[in-house]
Parts: sequence; C-alpha cells; structure tokens
Amino acid sequence: MNLPKVILELVKAQDNFDSTAYANCFTDTAVVFDEGKNYQGKEEIKNWIDKANKTYQVTMKPIAYSESEQILHAEISGTFPGSPLVLSYQYEFKDQLIQSLRIV
Repeated sequence: MNLPKVILELVKAQDNFDSTAYANCFTDTAVVFDEGKNYQGKEEIKNWIDKANKTYQVTMKPIAYSESEQILHAEISGTFPGSPLVLSYQYEFKDQLIQSLRIV
C-alpha cells in the first residue's frame, strides 16, 4: 500500500501515542471531525488526540487506501468497547500536510 508520507507519519505518531508529532501532521488551520465534534488548529487537535490517547490507547493498522478519494481504512485497537474496529479516515491535504480529517 502506497501511503502519503504525512499519513505514514500520522500512523507512527498515533502508535507511539505522540500527540505533538500527531498534531504536526496538520496545517495551522486544520480541522478534525470525530464523534460529532470539530477540532480546529494544531493546539486543539493536539489536546483532542492527547486525551484520546490517555483514555483509549488507540493504535492504527492501515488496511486500504484510495488515493483518488483520499480515504484510509484502518483497523484501530485500544481500550474502548468493541475494539478492534475498522474506521475510515477521509483526508484533504494542503502543502503536504493534512488540512482536514473526517473520521467515520
């Protein structure tokens, strides 16, 4: 599977529970949509993923990527009910960073 460099960095940051490295994969004005909420800007994204890491300890295993649709399907595992799950990560990129991420 050929993933963009920034997605590889995001997965590595997630698996290492490194919220700073995770947030650095995003533009300064990026938006993340997850579980019905929006998180805007690197600081908010960092705080969101840091809390999620501490609560659920989620790791990601990419299983499919559509370059044309910019959607990653990944199996996530952690300390949450129903683990593991397969989620879809829909990306928009700007300047080789993530401008928006929708997790469904």
